[in-house]
Amino acid sequence: MIKLLEIPAVHLEQRIKKELEENPVLEEGSEESLYDEQENTKDDQAGDQQDEFSLEDYIQDDDIPSYRLNTQNYSADEKREEIPFSLGNTFRDQLKGQLGLRKLTEDQEVLAEYILGNIDDDGYLRRELEAIADDLAFSVGLEVSYESLHAVLMIIQDLDPAGVGARNLQECLMLQIERKNLTDPVISLAHTILKNHFDAFTSKHYDKIIQRLNIKEEELKLALEEILRLNPKPGGAMGDSQVKSFHHIVPDFILEENEGALQLYLNSNNVPELRVSKTYADMFESYSANKASASKDAKDAITFVKQKLDSAKWFIDAIRQRQNTMMLTMNAILEYQEAYFYEGDETKLRPMILKDIADMTGLDISTISRVVNSKYIQTHFGIFPLKYFFSEGMQTDSGEEVSTREIKKILQDCITNEDKRKPLTDDRLSAILNEKGYPIARRTVAKYREQLGLPVARLRKEL
Repeated sequence: MIKLLEIPAVHLEQRIKKELEENPVLEEGSEESLYDEQENTKDDQAGDQQDEFSLEDYIQDDDIPSYRLNTQNYSADEKREEIPFSLGNTFRDQLKGQLGLRKLTEDQEVLAEYILGNIDDDGYLRRELEAIADDLAFSVGLEVSYESLHAVLMIIQDLDPAGVGARNLQECLMLQIERKNLTDPVISLAHTILKNHFDAFTSKHYDKIIQRLNIKEEELKLALEEILRLNPKPGGAMGDSQVKSFHHIVPDFILEENEGALQLYLNSNNVPELRVSKTYADMFESYSANKASASKDAKDAITFVKQKLDSAKWFIDAIRQRQNTMMLTMNAILEYQEAYFYEGDETKLRPMILKDIADMTGLDISTISRVVNSKYIQTHFGIFPLKYFFSEGMQTDSGEEVSTREIKKILQDCITNEDKRKPLTDDRLSAILNEKGYPIARRTVAKYREQLGLPVARLRKEL
């Protein structure tokens, strides 16, 4: 049940299908539909009895090996054919295809293939050429000079996309800018900045660049715009589709607002209802009554069916318990954060930790943690992970307890609306928050800023 509780909606359907495949006693449909089916088929039962599968057929079938009656029903020697999953050309395949159009010697082809094998998915060659030369000497027995490797690398760096095979960011951007029209004053200036003033550029020391190159601010701005159009990860443009991961979110809960009232539902789309097969249940009762006179094969079959019946009942109960626990937990979160769920205003989120919900529901903190982990809720203002609603709290100058999320929201608003020519330092941000009644130290501001993925003031500066 605990394992089922951890599974999000997107994986629950797969888990149920797996159980349906492994347990013949378990079938799709509700108990109500089962009774309806029985009423509709009462008149036809006499005619169909001869064709219906019976336990006798199962017992008398001597061709079924004993291992076939187990859950892992494959013998050790049985060959299992797997269907390979095929995709289009990979990033490296496309580079190899371009190399095939170049005139290379046999030795250069070996070196080129080895270098391509060391290029990562971003398009960079992260290893030193000396290390690659050592690898070739030890693994292939090929003695090669640095100059030979460098010559082959120059050929690879001439392939598309521009920037592939670069050993660092500066070289990557240089390879791209050099394919443009260097007679253009803007592109020429961008090339000079990347070549001779790269450290000042990455540190955003624009004043130093203007002073050293004796240029105007408007000229620098145009050159920076040209640099920002370059791709820092050239491999991403032709990236290997096998390594791209797409996180498909299926909400576990659906929250709707109807006439001023919030209504919460479990998302049970594509999750079938389950029931115990009436055929197997009746079969078990019938043969259990005659167990004393049954043969050894019949007793083994009865034991097998009983195990599957117990497993099916347990699985159905575990699914129901999972649903009840999830609804109980989400209703508690809904009650605790009611003001937020009506409007979706982040500043109305109250400080909330796992223990608060555990106390409200009477469940263990570890159970609440399993419910919250990897689960999502669809609301009328967006889809959110349940972890989003949990945050620590602190007291304002007036003694009111507020969520740290509210403070982060104010912090982000301050940075969004700042003058980009003179960004706000952490000290200034701390002073602003203190003026608003939030006693926040500078180091705490720095921590929250980093959690929001925002750089320091110097790196936020723009022209």
